[in-house]
Amino acid sequence: MYYKQYGNTDMKVSAIGLGTMRYDEEDIRAGRLEKCAEIPLYALEKGINYWDTAPFYCDDKSEIVTGIALSQVKRSDVYVTSKTNFNTIGQNPTREDFRKRLELSLKRLQTDYIDFYHMWCMLDLDMWQRHMEVIYRFFEEAKEEGMIRNIVFSSHMQGNDIEKVVETGKFRGMLIGYNALNYRFRQSGIESAYQNGMGVVVMNPLGGGLIPQNPKAFQYLTEGTDLTVPQAALRFVASHKEITVTLAGCTTKDHIDDAVKAVEHLEEKPAKEIVKKYQESGAALNNLCTGCGYCVKGCPRGIAIPKYMDAYNQYILTNNKKQIGDRLDGHWDLETKGALACIGCGRCERACTQHLPIIERLKEIAAL
Repeated sequence: MYYKQYGNTDMKVSAIGLGTMRYDEEDIRAGRLEKCAEIPLYALEKGINYWDTAPFYCDDKSEIVTGIALSQVKRSDVYVTSKTNFNTIGQNPTREDFRKRLELSLKRLQTDYIDFYHMWCMLDLDMWQRHMEVIYRFFEEAKEEGMIRNIVFSSHMQGNDIEKVVETGKFRGMLIGYNALNYRFRQSGIESAYQNGMGVVVMNPLGGGLIPQNPKAFQYLTEGTDLTVPQAALRFVASHKEITVTLAGCTTKDHIDDAVKAVEHLEEKPAKEIVKKYQESGAALNNLCTGCGYCVKGCPRGIAIPKYMDAYNQYILTNNKKQIGDRLDGHWDLETKGALACIGCGRCERACTQHLPIIERLKEIAAL
């Protein structure tokens, strides 16, 4: 395993981290949690010492499974994370609300401290600012008491907004979505964090599954390697000098082996060099929807926006608008005319983590 230094600390973390949001669904539903715990244990055998978990993952069982594994290893051999925000503790949380959630995570993880505790899923600066005003002091208090070791945040903001958060100096590191689809939006953010001595952990390195689902479009990532497209996509992210850990969501031991292979003999390069290489090849596909689903939550008409955007992705990848209708009908059992329900209120675009022109795309779909 290839290891990197976490920001301006003495912590050495694996270039691949275990994302624990993909434990086997059937095992989770059947209560076979001990079996699921074999995944993080195997990951540690392969050198993966950074385990990322959170409330609600895997039917709210991820922390429990991760804790089963954590209880079976030397605690100092693993860096474990968890997360909180208003969605986990209420829109107007008290100190007691915060502590109750943190203590529940500690109990589930079977540990008395969490290495990295995230201010979770900051979509924009307004959301971040309110969290700072209401609960940041609770993070500081928990850190002083040793319940958490490092205060970090996760974000879906664009690079420029991330820079503003980084410049406050309030966080030891950050978790951000970054991949071969959206790197233009996030590049300045990871560079700023790195320059300010922060650790940078990346989620969603496979673009929500879009990259492995469209291997021909992303074959360019494998040039000069013996890697598969998913492995090459992981390596693309991990090779950034500014990025500390690349999270891989693993369901099986084979998934772990694939992720480990992706960083064998890794060579780190500055983001600018990597981006220049792919931009010159014309391979950037930043306008593909990654299916995060934030757009649909505020839609007053209840439009299944991610499904329509998924169908639009097929048009982008094939340059054939017929693919939109085929995808909607054959995969999602939807009609193009469903897009006519859009009233253009803009809520979806304000929530979109990639700032895509959703309204215009829905109009195009409806026109079909």
